[in-house]
Amino acid sequence: MKKLLSSAILLTTSVVASSAIAGPVLDEIKSNDKLVCLVNPNSPGFSVPDSEGIYQGFNTDFCRMAAAAILGDADKADIRGIGFSDSMKTLVADGAHMASRSITATGTRDADAGMAFVATTFYDGQGFLVPASLGVESAAELSGATVCAEDGSTTLLNIADWFGDRNIAYRVENIADKTARLEAFFSGKCDVYASDVTALLSDRLLSETPEAFTVLPDVISAEPLTLVTQPDQALEAAVFWAFQVMLNADQFGVTSQNIDEVVADLDRQPKGVRRLFASDSATAEMAGKLGLPKDWAYQVIRQVGAYSEVFERHLGKETAFGIELNETANALTSNGGQMYAYPIR
Repeated sequence: MKKLLSSAILLTTSVVASSAIAGPVLDEIKSNDKLVCLVNPNSPGFSVPDSEGIYQGFNTDFCRMAAAAILGDADKADIRGIGFSDSMKTLVADGAHMASRSITATGTRDADAGMAFVATTFYDGQGFLVPASLGVESAAELSGATVCAEDGSTTLLNIADWFGDRNIAYRVENIADKTARLEAFFSGKCDVYASDVTALLSDRLLSETPEAFTVLPDVISAEPLTLVTQPDQALEAAVFWAFQVMLNADQFGVTSQNIDEVVADLDRQPKGVRRLFASDSATAEMAGKLGLPKDWAYQVIRQVGAYSEVFERHLGKETAFGIELNETANALTSNGGQMYAYPIR
């Protein structure tokens, strides 16, 4: 009886473990040989279509990261531009596999059974964009202002909290469509444009005269901008650990530019690098358990790059944004930031 009971327990445990790792959404991605990923349709630096209509930017590179890890080819990411509220509705309705479009992880959103918040790719905060001609230097001077904000975002709640706590009168123009919202602001219908600071820096570039607008120094909220997937343990694990590969590569200075040299000389590399890229490495073992190509970690770095590489390419010192990564919360913890590379071993 004890032997039979033990066998039953082992069988049950095996079935449960098998169910846990099984991923119908991941299976669908592999079956269709395509990963559908949603981004903002027009956000310079984060996601904008190039001359051939292919989306490029910081957020789009995480769509490509997921496709490289799961399908071995970053170009198999089917990247689609869509509005903010519609992106979450589309995920819940199984119309896409993931979204990389500056969605803030919040308690109520994470509690939604139709979405899974997987990995924070950018730590941001909400701020205010104003015409330089308004002559204000602080949000505390915005009494009576009309604020353009996005319907369905955390922005409206943050504005209500911040102005309400300070008894500052204000009025909201709640406009869902981004083009219409920016047009209202640039034309003077609104005194203030409220959004995440990086979104403000991006949207300012859509004006014919970006220099005519100023981002105020006030940051009134915490906005952990997070990759969102359909709920599927296997897909969530693949996306999470692909992002961790990018952070781990940063720790060892491995980039898309030098990875082939590194892999060609693995015996002389630190053990942490060997665990990332050797054929008998931790990531190779993970591949079998997660249902990924054996060289998935190599493909992520070779085709997309390390985290800092992606940041510098789209938002760094040599771009219109001119952001110094190590002066932000998005630096590695070893450089004073909040990006913490989980151990791959």
